[in-house]
This record gives sequence, C-alpha cells and structure tokens, in this order.
Amino acid sequence: MDLRIGIADSPQVVEIELDDDVDRAEVKSKVEASLNESEVLCLVDRKGRDWLIPSGRISFVEIGTSDAERRIGFGA
Repeated sequence: MDLRIGIADSPQVVEIELDDDVDRAEVKSKVEASLNESEVLCLVDRKGRDWLIPSGRISFVEIGTSDAERRIGFGA
C-alpha cells in the first residue's frame, strides 16, 4: 500500500510504501488519531524503516493501493 503525505510549507511529499497486508482502515485511523491527539505520526514501511512525521505539519494524506493494482499506459 502506498501512502503520500504532504508537508505544510514544503514542496516535498513523503512517499511511504507499506506492506501489502497492512489494513487500510487501520492506517486511516492511525493517521486520524495522530492529527487529533498526538504530536507525531509513527509508521513502519515495507523495508522496516520507521517514519516519524510531526502531525502539526501534515497538510494532506493520500492512502493508495499497492503497485500491483496500478495500471500504466493507454488502455480502453
């Protein structure tokens, strides 16, 4: 599952690849809880790296699908 997080006052977007078996609803609730209650959103990507993102700087979060489900090219 792909996760894109926009950071306020920055043109950069944080892109995190989570394991495909991660529950989408769980990720969404974790992001929502971080924005409402805590100061840091903590996630672990598919390579085992920890991502700590200050929730006060998050401008948007896009929860996507895995690479296998993406379609590339021109199709009808």
